[in-house]
Amino acid sequence: MNLIFLGPPGAGKGTIAAKAVEILGIPHISTGLIFREAMNAGSTLGLKVKAIVESGALVDDATTIELVKERLAKSDAAKGFILDGFPRTLAQAEALGQFSKIDKAVNFDLPDSKVLMRLGGRRVCRKCGHNFHIMYDKPKVDGVCDHCGGEVYTRDDDSSKVITNRLLVYREQTAPLIGFYREKGLLADVDASPAVDEVVENFKKSVGL
Repeated sequence: MNLIFLGPPGAGKGTIAAKAVEILGIPHISTGLIFREAMNAGSTLGLKVKAIVESGALVDDATTIELVKERLAKSDAAKGFILDGFPRTLAQAEALGQFSKIDKAVNFDLPDSKVLMRLGGRRVCRKCGHNFHIMYDKPKVDGVCDHCGGEVYTRDDDSSKVITNRLLVYREQTAPLIGFYREKGLLADVDASPAVDEVVENFKKSVGL
């Protein structure tokens, strides 16, 4: 099953994707992680991606498309995948359709007010990427990941100023994808406001599980 996860930053796409991986046995492919790996590598491309991400803007289509195409060609994605963070523009969606068939685009809907509340308290493990929250899911030891012992920190793109800009960018450039996939009969809407377990159950229903 080839899936796309849509929704504003902070909607919990990564959290639900982790659950979906266990259910479906297919890889979760996050463009955010791909970008961070490029940034950590310190290459020319990585430094370019770092500057763009930290400003709250989007990485250009050509670069993003090439990175995702290479990732989907790997053997672990042969039986299906969950794309999280791609496509983000109509141009990316059209390009994706040229090299991969999508079974369902799941739209995790969340109001802007809740996005600001969630992301403002988000903390991320620098080593494994696991998400924590200062209100809902604190690490057992402050600043230390429960899963790998890595450093838990606040990402630069989780500041209130950058979050507001990310939402503006999302509404202007990414939200049209909802209409794009709805017209193709591939969209499934899921309310991302409830607790994780409830969202997971609604997700399973939305994809026919």
